[in-house]
Amino acid sequence: MVQSDSTYSKMFCLRDVKNREHIVVLGVALGLLGKAVHEGSNERNTFTTTFTHSKENFLIIMSPFIVAFIAFILLFIFRILNIASQPRKPEILCKDEKFAALLREAAPELEQAYIPTRVWGFSGHIQTVMHSLIGRKKCPWPIGERVSLLLDDGATLTYDVYQPLAVHSSGEDVTLVLCPGICNSSESIYIRTFVHHAQRQGYRCVAINHIGAMKSIKLTSHRIFSYGCTKDFHEMVINLQENYAHTRMVLVGFSMGANIVTKYMGEKRPDMPKNIMGGISVCQGYDALGAMQHMLLWSNFRRFYLYIMTENMKRVLMAHHQIVLTEDVKARYQLCERSILSAATLPEFDDAYTRRVAGYESINELYEQSSCSLYLENITIPLVFINAQDDPIIPEPLLTWPKQYAESRDRSAYILTTHGGHLGFYEGGLLKPNPVTWLDRTAVGIADAILRDTHSKSL
Repeated sequence: MVQSDSTYSKMFCLRDVKNREHIVVLGVALGLLGKAVHEGSNERNTFTTTFTHSKENFLIIMSPFIVAFIAFILLFIFRILNIASQPRKPEILCKDEKFAALLREAAPELEQAYIPTRVWGFSGHIQTVMHSLIGRKKCPWPIGERVSLLLDDGATLTYDVYQPLAVHSSGEDVTLVLCPGICNSSESIYIRTFVHHAQRQGYRCVAINHIGAMKSIKLTSHRIFSYGCTKDFHEMVINLQENYAHTRMVLVGFSMGANIVTKYMGEKRPDMPKNIMGGISVCQGYDALGAMQHMLLWSNFRRFYLYIMTENMKRVLMAHHQIVLTEDVKARYQLCERSILSAATLPEFDDAYTRRVAGYESINELYEQSSCSLYLENITIPLVFINAQDDPIIPEPLLTWPKQYAESRDRSAYILTTHGGHLGFYEGGLLKPNPVTWLDRTAVGIADAILRDTHSKSL
């Protein structure tokens, strides 16, 4: 149940008062710390004697340190939890007023404050970690059919198809084509949750399994997925069109998958299906070269997140070691297994492996050609971008790309939430979030708006 604005005003006025009280306590504690340090430097001999003769005096002298330590821990917790923040409505940048009205009608969440889980949901870091390590609570396991395709280069591509559980509001055959994030697949928990919610709204869902991302699916060629390779996604879409010729498709990408979807929409492939109605991009960085320059810095713990992504990529590669790093493959692409395994960052990994297998001369060339930012101008169908301001992985300078696009193009929009982290967007509850996230509900509503817009244009 959504509470009134006055209720939130009272709630956060009280929160502000409490925060001021915390500030006073922290100020006193830090003052005690300074006093303790000063006295400790001038009376070290006295402290030693007191410690020897009396445990009580020792505790008395140490108490300022204990208070200061507790104050530091509290300050750290308040900083990480970001409890001084409050729910806010998403910002919507949209030049096309008619398209903006369709979005607000189909996705009423855009007109309401996004309310993260109370205790920890205001922290972008915790939202991101929860998404990565825990996923969704009470996540359903949709039942689908796995399709396998043998590609020209010998690689085997698989994707999962989930049929709708209801009739769509339009009465038409509609499909959401999903592209998960780095090292993810149709079995990733956030994909499963999104699929189940979309099925109940009348959508068929199709999710690609990035080549190599699933250990249970054996590779039949020497390559795995890469950041900007759209070939696999295109093959899936073509096969999907053959099987469901009359369906209307909306493409939805998450993080790395959003870059692939956006780049694919701007590549102007002559055989791209005409029944692709539009796309939704969620939490992507738009410019791989610019993103890596920021990710290499420790600001906002980005270097830590980069390390995790690098280890995940190495894990995927080593899961198929006997196929992707044979002596023949290493000789053909001049791969050094030691350099690959010792890579501490994605640029090091991509320089040692990805760009060589993909045929690029340098890592800069790989990142430039893999980024969707080069292809935005070619997109002619509706496209909606979603990012969170507190996303610890996507720095704010990279958000100029979707802003400029939405400001200059009709039938496009850029949605920026204050909270949500990277692919988190948990909402509701005090500690335990709702099983369906704000992103699940909003993205399905946006897909409805895109279908309504393209339907009206075809009449």
